[in-house]
Amino acid sequence: MKKIIIISAFIISLGSCQKVDFEKAYPDPSKISTSTVEKQYTGTLNSIKWYVLPDYWNYFVVIRPTLNRYNQAVGWENADNQYVPGGGLINDRWNTFYGFVAQYREMEKIFKALPPEDQADRRIYAITSTIYFYDQLQKVVDLHGDVPFSAAGMLSTNGGDYNSSLAKYDGAESIYTKMLDDLKGFSDELSTITIKAGISVGFRTQDIVNKGDVMMWRRYCNSLRLRMLTRVSETSSMQARARTEIAEILGNATKFPLVTANTENVQITVFNIDTDIHAKNFRSGLEDWNGNVASKVMIDNMNANKDPRLRVMFEPGVNAKGVYAGLDQMLDLSTQNQLIAGGTISIYNRSTLSRNQFFPGVIINAAEVSFLIAEYQLKANNAAAAKVAYERGVQQSIEYYYRLRAVTNDNTAPAAAPATAAEIQAYLAANGVNWDRATDKLALIATQKWLHYSVVQPYESWSEIRRLDLPRLTFPADRSNNQSQPPSRWVYPSSELIYNAENYNAVKAKDNLTTKIFWDVK
Repeated sequence: MKKIIIISAFIISLGSCQKVDFEKAYPDPSKISTSTVEKQYTGTLNSIKWYVLPDYWNYFVVIRPTLNRYNQAVGWENADNQYVPGGGLINDRWNTFYGFVAQYREMEKIFKALPPEDQADRRIYAITSTIYFYDQLQKVVDLHGDVPFSAAGMLSTNGGDYNSSLAKYDGAESIYTKMLDDLKGFSDELSTITIKAGISVGFRTQDIVNKGDVMMWRRYCNSLRLRMLTRVSETSSMQARARTEIAEILGNATKFPLVTANTENVQITVFNIDTDIHAKNFRSGLEDWNGNVASKVMIDNMNANKDPRLRVMFEPGVNAKGVYAGLDQMLDLSTQNQLIAGGTISIYNRSTLSRNQFFPGVIINAAEVSFLIAEYQLKANNAAAAKVAYERGVQQSIEYYYRLRAVTNDNTAPAAAPATAAEIQAYLAANGVNWDRATDKLALIATQKWLHYSVVQPYESWSEIRRLDLPRLTFPADRSNNQSQPPSRWVYPSSELIYNAENYNAVKAKDNLTTKIFWDVK
């Protein structure tokens, strides 16, 4: 595939570089080698793959000091300013995302230049790339709130005119509305689409997510809709829409298929670690600097309820004599250091996760979908249906982690004994898991979702914790900074203040760590 180098819609900066540096680094679009829809499609999917597949930079630089801690999916040594995301990691994630946006816009440009009959033939590329784009866009909106969207990534489309390519910020709620509108239309369209044999062959080759399986793209589209609709379900402006559309999705499985089993999980699957689709860098990403230390609140929950996932998700400390223990965040730094060094604190299972080079790029899975359904049914006063979905989600999550262990090529940690049916039933009957005995059933769903997300889906976990204020997590106050607790959002990168100042000024008042995303109404 010919490389196409494109800068994002607005000028992305690194450090103190000047506009002339960008003009040298990014050539005139008229002189860039031409591409095709098919090639640009794969280039688009590929351009953000290391934020889908578990990789060093995303895990160590971006997630380790932020989301994994804000979710208490890990334990860590308390430090000053620990609730302020670093400017470098924010810049890097922003730049990577908008590089992806630029690739997507280039594919749009190529697609729109085709004759109508060719556009019709290749419609599947336009639909599925947008589904994938919206999945990643949702995460960025959930991090920052308002972001450049409708005018973003247009430098190539605008013929290299930098000034006209500086993008305005779209409101977070309006972006969600646009995504939900389009995804609903895509769901209808995919249910009847016909793809020519020749196009289908190429699509299977270019599609690194679902390998050209249209049914899988239908499941992806509708499951993503369910996630987004649930996210906005308590907002006054979108509550009615969310309830109506979720009811429609759940009421017609034929027209609106979802991810309902682990065999249907949407992910970038690793088939051969000698290709550029692999999880080789997950090890350093999660393990370095004690990034895989277990949190006390998570281990205590799993111990108390005899969670069958415990032995496949975690390893006891080397000096713990088989006892699982997490790091207490409320302890002083000196005590935390001693505990970690003493080898009694558990870590995430290296063979299941960080040293599993076949670990997939997780997008949407069955347990997540089941927990979203359980929440909807609970709020719709369908307690029996909610219980079914909740217990199904727990069972799918248990199966999920054992399936991850089954594909590993590492045996650092001893193989975990399979979870038995009796063990799973005993877990569902445990006091902290049992549906019928729970006084706060929404907290029960949220806790199981949090356990399932762990360090595997930190972006979704952080969003759900903020949306529900569940599970209820306690953090030590950071008295060295005004931001004494985990933030409500990430600030914008410094490059926006410098290179996109006029548009940034329109959202400047919101640019702090305490402004809530529009769906965070609790």
